[in-house]
Amino acid sequence: MRMSYREAVRAALHEALVADPRVFLMGEDVGRYGGSYAMSKGFYDEFGPDRIRDAPLSELGFVGAGVGAAMGGMRPIVEVMTVNFSLLALDQIVNMAALYRHMSGGQFSVPVVFRMATGAGRQLAAQHSHSFENWYAHVPGLRVVAPGTVADARGMLPAALTYSDPVVIFEHVGLFNAEDDVEEWRCDLERAAIRRPGTDVSIITYGGSLPKALSAAASLADEGIDAEVVDLRVLRPLDRAAIADTVRRTHRVVVVDEGWRTGSLAGEVVAGIAEDCLYDLDAPPRRVCSEEVPVPYAKHLEDAALPQSDKIVAAVKEVTHA
Repeated sequence: MRMSYREAVRAALHEALVADPRVFLMGEDVGRYGGSYAMSKGFYDEFGPDRIRDAPLSELGFVGAGVGAAMGGMRPIVEVMTVNFSLLALDQIVNMAALYRHMSGGQFSVPVVFRMATGAGRQLAAQHSHSFENWYAHVPGLRVVAPGTVADARGMLPAALTYSDPVVIFEHVGLFNAEDDVEEWRCDLERAAIRRPGTDVSIITYGGSLPKALSAAASLADEGIDAEVVDLRVLRPLDRAAIADTVRRTHRVVVVDEGWRTGSLAGEVVAGIAEDCLYDLDAPPRRVCSEEVPVPYAKHLEDAALPQSDKIVAAVKEVTHA
């Protein structure tokens, strides 16, 4: 069945609401408006205001309400319009939801799913365009995932709803209109996925950078360089075994991350490679990250600030010619 990333998320939300009366959706404009990205369009009329709850412009307030509802036995799906605004709710996510199981000695769980739009590429300027996945992946108690394909956009939400602890799902705004044929979408939230096998170099990435990595791999193939593309998918916990396996196959690696280079998830991946399989490398790893600036509004500057296929190609040629 062919569907878009947006339609895949919507189908997953609808299925969850139908299957479990404890599930409800809460966030800004998710009700009568149908969602900022049209992912809950029609849900308000179908499920009513008790289960499709429009929230005020107070991330700290409604995210906290979602945490409390989860502790009370509900299965809330809390939508944060953009990851930048989630910083207003960091206390509830990082200091509350992530810690309750530990601080209660296992007496309490917080089965809440936080969905956040992330990333740049649509000229939404700096306050709506950053990638803070690594900030959340730093926190014990959270499971952090980033669906980079239509199938994962369909399958990760139902998988997240099986967990008794908080799950953060990052949905990249640049993927919402992407389409693909989806036959099998069920997935776990444990393992990375090889999206393109290869023998010469590993390109490791996630989320909105995945299509760029695949495009770069196609261009490299025309030049005789066989690149393997690994989609991390799960950012906490990282699938370090899959990362080590691909490095041992290809002996060269480029990590692509839309976050800034300083303190990036790419840096964590490279550090893990150094710890687990340093002597399998035939060249130093390379990172392709966003430039160290707030994401610009102007299209040509936004494009220049972000990882792009040509930058990935150049990095791969550096490591393959080393």
